[in-house]
Amino acid sequence: MSLQLGQVAPDFTADTSKGSIHFHEWKKGKWAMLFSHPKDYTPICTTEMGAFARRKGEFDKRGTKIIGLSVDSVEDHKGWEKDIAKVGGTDVGFPIIADPGLVIAKQYGMFHPEADAKVTVRAVFLIDPNNKVRVILTYPPSVGRNVDEILRALDALQQTDRQSVATPVDWKPGDEVVIPPSLSDDEARKLYPNGWRTVTPYLRYVPAKP
Repeated sequence: MSLQLGQVAPDFTADTSKGSIHFHEWKKGKWAMLFSHPKDYTPICTTEMGAFARRKGEFDKRGTKIIGLSVDSVEDHKGWEKDIAKVGGTDVGFPIIADPGLVIAKQYGMFHPEADAKVTVRAVFLIDPNNKVRVILTYPPSVGRNVDEILRALDALQQTDRQSVATPVDWKPGDEVVIPPSLSDDEARKLYPNGWRTVTPYLRYVPAKP
């Protein structure tokens, strides 16, 4: 069975471009974005890795650690980092896992054998401080990811945890949030004594709390 939302992210020990890590210990108390890319020295992967390297500070601000993965060796990763720095304009400040045996990729469902059993797909896992998987995104090898959407999803997760609300379509930080339908009006009134904006009986908007 593949990994599902809400499950504990599998723990592992692995060699990376920054040395050996024990995953749960490495991310202890933090959010993490674990993402796979099909193969080193490939064009789309290089653009993605460059973008993640360039925007690592935005993840840092959100208390989120970044870690990549592919089937290639640590030596390949270290050599490839030169190309990534050229494309991204900065050094790679996060580890890249070497998973030549697809051990971790199989635990996380990061590969599609019908596409190519020797490479991983473009998977993203947002994992909370309790090691629970909160978002899973999967793209084919031919389609690059959108860093803005990953950050937006992370913002939404952190907002919903902070305020016990839900976020509507295209939500961005500062936008209104939604009172969950599981809360009756009487229950919601205790939390939001100033009221809310009602669109339908089940769609009630309130301001986002910082």
